Amino acid sequence: MKRRSFVKTVAGIAGITILGSMNKSVLAQTVEQIEALTVKGNIRQSVSKWCFGKIPLDEFCKICKKLGMVGVDLISEKDWDTVRNNDMIVTMGNGAGSIPDGFNRIENHEKLIEGYERIIPIAADKGVPNIICFSGNRKGMDDEQGLENCVIGLKKLMPTAEKYKVNVIMELLNSKNHKDYMADTTPWGGALARKVGSERFKLLYDIFHMQRMEGDIIQMIRDYKDVIGHYHTGGNPGRNDIDETQEIYYPAVMKAIVESGYKGFVAHEFMPKDGLNSLRKAVQICDV
Repeated sequence: MKRRSFVKTVAGIAGITILGSMNKSVLAQTVEQIEALTVKGNIRQSVSKWCFGKIPLDEFCKICKKLGMVGVDLISEKDWDTVRNNDMIVTMGNGAGSIPDGFNRIENHEKLIEGYERIIPIAADKGVPNIICFSGNRKGMDDEQGLENCVIGLKKLMPTAEKYKVNVIMELLNSKNHKDYMADTTPWGGALARKVGSERFKLLYDIFHMQRMEGDIIQMIRDYKDVIGHYHTGGNPGRNDIDETQEIYYPAVMKAIVESGYKGFVAHEFMPKDGLNSLRKAVQICDV
């Protein structure tokens, strides 16, 4: 996946750039200038690196560790060692395929399976527990056919995922921003996960995306807790800070996640208004 392309797309839709609203002096804080946070740890927090693109990854890992996080999200294979060398977890690794071209088309399966079967053993060796995947866009296909096609492809991949104990995680995205994307509701994703029927296939429940598509966040977390394997945060509207300026009340959402028995990771994926100060506040908000 080319996350850079994704960033440009979202930024264009939102009418902003990733770093345009950041306070550059805040963004430029060094590791030594960061005041360490002590967290409860009921939520194992991580953060998507692309949201803080100008900070070198090695330094960013050290900052995240001081802020009480356990890992960094959406990292490509070439950078996995950098995260590991900082005693941090790659909480979600980038895989094969792309957002528009995923498992919902049979003609994509051979290439996708080849790509994932190559990277899953490497992920296992490097301690990367999760690899992301996508449904693909509809392109005129009805959702039921797309679901069945995804089942066919993913079932072929599950023996490898199960052998190496690496989770393949399909991201749920809103199709208002990601036009035509198929996996745009929790019920569709839940039906897929239950038909695949493997403990190694789960959903990435992006709270921002699902708030845009369907709302009812806490009830969805309760109803689909058995098939959710990863969470992303983000404020709505605009995928900005998860603070009092937006419509999702994250303390209640985080409490629902804890109550569901979830033991995985919650990764922040928002465009910060105030650089690392925004990230610090997000960690504190989610530390329930």
